[in-house]
Amino acid sequence: MDLDPQSAVVLFSGGQDSTTCLAWAIATFRRVECVTIDYGQRHVVELEAAAAIAKAAGVPQRVIPCDSFRAIGGNALTGDEAVVDGVRASNHLPNTFVPGRNIIFLSLAAAVAYTRGCAALVTGVCETDSSGYPDCRAGTMAALQETLRLGLEAPFTIHTPLMDLTKAETVVMAKALGALPLLALSHTCYNGQVPPCGTCPACVLRAKGFAEAGVLDPLLVRLGVAG
Repeated sequence: MDLDPQSAVVLFSGGQDSTTCLAWAIATFRRVECVTIDYGQRHVVELEAAAAIAKAAGVPQRVIPCDSFRAIGGNALTGDEAVVDGVRASNHLPNTFVPGRNIIFLSLAAAVAYTRGCAALVTGVCETDSSGYPDCRAGTMAALQETLRLGLEAPFTIHTPLMDLTKAETVVMAKALGALPLLALSHTCYNGQVPPCGTCPACVLRAKGFAEAGVLDPLLVRLGVAG
């Protein structure tokens, strides 16, 4: 299957990292589309943020339903348990880890890319700030890229521009790309709160990144709660 290496599909959640990756893709590729997965996440605000950002960026967005993770449960993002700090004794991972999520999401994004003639897949996985999630590691991405190439007989490349960056470095990248207005529309809070709760692990990590980068979080500025 011949695919265009200058056409990209961005796996897009509407969060800080995927928004930065969307801006990176727009600056890097000739044609960009994004795919958002509706996987039964507890907070619809995440899907609303993704739609608003895609519209603001002028990028076509496709929402793919995949509610199997809610049926499986066992994590705080698709189940009813509260987000907590620390890791579980059983797997040494936070209770926000959704088993198989990135593997399945990228497979769905690849299927869309195949139909759209796009060779590039872009995802915001980051080994530095991944909380230990095994499906955010470079080795996982390399293996999945090879699997997709073989399974679809297509020359896919998985691009992970944030893989080795800290959150502060991601903020610096976003600012350089002119993506701060898009980040003003993003959603990160694990508790689904707007304004963000400021105390969940995702909020703490985001705040730390902006503070270390010396940049006011544009989301907090837009909501009038910037400190």
